[in-house]
Amino acid sequence: MSQVDRNQPLGTPTWIDLAVTDLQGAKAFYGAVFGWEFTTTAGGTDCLLHDLPVAGLRQVIEQADAGHGWTVHLATDDCDSVAKRVAVTGGTLLEAPHEVGDLGRAAFAVDPTGARFGLWQGRTHPGCRLVNEPDTLVRNDLVTAQASAARAFYTAVFDFTLDGNEDLPGMDFTFLRRPDGHEIGGILGLADAPVSAWATVFEVADTDATVARVRGAGGTSSAPEETPYGRSATVTDPFGTEFSVIARP
Repeated sequence: MSQVDRNQPLGTPTWIDLAVTDLQGAKAFYGAVFGWEFTTTAGGTDCLLHDLPVAGLRQVIEQADAGHGWTVHLATDDCDSVAKRVAVTGGTLLEAPHEVGDLGRAAFAVDPTGARFGLWQGRTHPGCRLVNEPDTLVRNDLVTAQASAARAFYTAVFDFTLDGNEDLPGMDFTFLRRPDGHEIGGILGLADAPVSAWATVFEVADTDATVARVRGAGGTSSAPEETPYGRSATVTDPFGTEFSVIARP
């Protein structure tokens, strides 16, 4: 069990949440697919696995306020300072740093390529308490047509270093690493990407079985396929949110 009990180092994907207009429908879908249970918090609704929060849902009224997909929150010990770095480096703050009850301090921003992300300075709530195991978050990568601009922004704001990926020849993929060398995700440059967005990947025990549950709960899915990192599929929930699942070797 990969359990997290304290704030992660700067820039680590530490929390994910999803804005939904149909909270009960979202609970039904994600509960059926991942076996999550749910509890209400100051920040909205926490999705629980083994009684620990692994993601969040936020009720919104207008569809225009949803539709961003799963939002990744990057860790910080000083939300206000990093928010200032975002602004002076070409990003845009959507929501200034603010308290979320006693859970922590948060902000929402858009990078220069248009990708939305959050900042999270945890207090009583460090973020996802379980990661890198079935039915929890395993990875986030930024997919964008403006990879050069994205690389410049994230290295400046979060002190990331970059290196290439020999497993994906011919693709414009760059690993993002913290100063301690830990890989936190990557940037995938796709010239035909319709929008810039942080993609969310959940680990599962059995991709084919998960795809069957997705379809049974009203979602859609690509056919599972083998990748260098495991058996993967891209799925869409009944409300139009796309994410991926993978069963690693």
